[in-house]
Amino acid sequence: MHEISVNITLVVVGAALLAWGAARLRQPLLIGYFVCGMLIGPWGTGLVKDTALLENISRLGITLLLFLAGLVLHPDRLRKLFRTALVVTLAGSVLTFLAISSSLWIWGFPLVESLVVGIALMFSSTILAVKLLPTTTLHQRRLGAICIAILIAQDVIAVIVIMLLGIPSGSALGRLLWILPFKALSLVMAVALIEQHLLRRMMHSADRYREVMLMLCLAWCLGVAETASWIGLSREIGAFIAGVTLARNKAALVLSEDLKPLRDFFLMFFFFVLGAEFDLFIAHKVLVPSIFLALMILGLRPLYLRWLLRSQGEDSSLAREAGFRLGQSSEFALIIAMAAVRAGHLSESAAQLIQLTTILTMIVSSYLVVYLFTSPIGTRSGLQAD
Repeated sequence: MHEISVNITLVVVGAALLAWGAARLRQPLLIGYFVCGMLIGPWGTGLVKDTALLENISRLGITLLLFLAGLVLHPDRLRKLFRTALVVTLAGSVLTFLAISSSLWIWGFPLVESLVVGIALMFSSTILAVKLLPTTTLHQRRLGAICIAILIAQDVIAVIVIMLLGIPSGSALGRLLWILPFKALSLVMAVALIEQHLLRRMMHSADRYREVMLMLCLAWCLGVAETASWIGLSREIGAFIAGVTLARNKAALVLSEDLKPLRDFFLMFFFFVLGAEFDLFIAHKVLVPSIFLALMILGLRPLYLRWLLRSQGEDSSLAREAGFRLGQSSEFALIIAMAAVRAGHLSESAAQLIQLTTILTMIVSSYLVVYLFTSPIGTRSGLQAD
């Protein structure tokens, strides 16, 4: 217990100091958290040796992130954006997959590994994109709603991919393809009914007590997320469903503002763990292909996302900004890599290739966003908005 307390203290103190330094140097705060992990993690000074608990803590941040994203996205808005999000997500994922897989195969990588790496890297980072979206953009602008809709569609596909990697037989695949949508639809219907007939009344009767409202909100988020995990979906998808159903409540926007500091605190652990698990001694072996893939993703994804959004009738400036905000690899790439290694589809070096490419795209993308567009951690006063 004492070791856990010491580790959390070291992470919080180190992250605070480096975030302060990043702010003073006009750098993205996320870079400070990542560097903190590299410095005091197992592959740095070793002050924090076991990151398993911290990784579990960081999952709370991701759960809250998806919950708050859903909390500001009314079901009617989500329904209107469904077609655009689905077309852009599917077409964009296929283009990324083909570009990466074919490039690695031509490079000399085995075919199966090329395909798995292509699948892992075809998603955008929900954590980075949502964290760098100003609250006003999430609440009021079409850009925020489109980005969230695309990210959620990608997350659903990523969850299906992770589940498919562990399926040994073709017969199980067929069952999954109809069981999974049935489970998701059943959860949405049950959650919507409970929110309308029970949770809404409970919150209305306690609307004068801010603390009770926040506790009910957190209980709803974590309860639905855990239920989703129990029936075979992901906690993140469950948290988003919980947020969207609660978005019909008049207090949703106020509650989302109150919960943001808690979300940011737990997300700090995610970026710390990302830096702590970065092994330079292994990563240098795949440095060249990682840089190549990172440049490909950072260069091509904003272009074809802009083209796809324009083809759906979106404004040119919106399409350009959305392309840059979604122009990196996803945290799901790391999970897919681990699942593929366990299933024997991927070697350790290929998994490191995915990890390093993801980290590089996240770092460069965060710089592009905070230097070009408004964000809560903008590098100039004119770009700081929340």
